[in-house]
Amino acid sequence: MTTQHTYRVIVRGTFQDLTDGARARLLNEVEEHGLGQMRFTPEGSLTYDRGLRHFSFRFVVVSDADDGEEMAAALAEDRAETALRALGGGAGVGFGELRSSVTDMDTMKINRKGR
Repeated sequence: MTTQHTYRVIVRGTFQDLTDGARARLLNEVEEHGLGQMRFTPEGSLTYDRGLRHFSFRFVVVSDADDGEEMAAALAEDRAETALRALGGGAGVGFGELRSSVTDMDTMKINRKGR
């Protein structure tokens, strides 16, 4: 049996070729996707601002430790692409290449201050 690790993955990207409908929907929902809404969740937390240039998703991914951070990044990027395609009533929104940063929460060292 393989060990499962929990990863926090931030997927970043750039909006591209937004249609008028997609732009209007994103702007209509911008308050729901601001910095105060950032959370790591399995389904992903999307954040962007009114400039509609860049976006980021925050995911929690549970995956086999043997597969490593690369697999966690690939899974998160796939989830982000699926979510972006679902935006705009199924028409999706245009986006460029995705970049990910991954933290393995099971190997992360925590420095606790003495009392």
